[in-house]
Amino acid sequence: MTTLTARQIDVTAGDRLLVKNLNLTLTAGSFVAVLGCNGAGKTSTLHVLAGLSAPAAGLVQMDGVDISQRPRRQLARELGVLLQDYEDPFPATVLETALIGRHPHLDFWQWEGPSDHQMAREALDRVGLDGMQTRDLDTLSGGERRRLAMATLLVQDPGIMLLDEPVSHLDPNHQLEMMKLLRRRADQNACVVASLHDVNAAARFCDQCLLLFGDGRWLSGATATVLTEETLSELYGLRIRALEFESRPIFVDA
Repeated sequence: MTTLTARQIDVTAGDRLLVKNLNLTLTAGSFVAVLGCNGAGKTSTLHVLAGLSAPAAGLVQMDGVDISQRPRRQLARELGVLLQDYEDPFPATVLETALIGRHPHLDFWQWEGPSDHQMAREALDRVGLDGMQTRDLDTLSGGERRRLAMATLLVQDPGIMLLDEPVSHLDPNHQLEMMKLLRRRADQNACVVASLHDVNAAARFCDQCLLLFGDGRWLSGATATVLTEETLSELYGLRIRALEFESRPIFVDA
């Protein structure tokens, strides 16, 4: 039941103020989409919320404690991050990579046990990589590597998941399956926060949205309230219309 709170944080890039005085509380059971144009500050804001970067002003707290004061090992048990880019400096198999997610839960010099291996196999199955445990990383496609990164995060099993474009590199079928998986995680009492480019995916799966306009302004609230023709047209700088399909809105450029 961990709570992550942003208190009047500013997010900058060089001399640009991207987000000003952001107040946001992230709680268990919510799936939050972060939307905005390229360069609006989605990645930078996620990094600040994760404690990977310091805010230009303000404070990020986890259960009332400054996130920068949390022991990193303890923080990794409670909060997980999916980055846009990752490096694989050493040769490894798919299963070995998924098992990295268990490291925050192991004592120093402790090896993974049968239960850890079972968790890794189950996570690989959930992202559609079952049967690929012995494959080398350098034989994977971009989409397969992205799904492996998600499996590693599932093995880590944090209560808060901060995801930077989790469906990038994925084909439409795997994009849909990934969004369903994240929705289930939220329904299982995790807090899921994901930067997305697909407004319709956010409208379908997310209960809250954070819109970043790139000039300091932001808007946060329930998806049904925040995602409107007016707000999306302003956010993306083009005319957006909402159509109804099977009792839910579909947003298209007009």
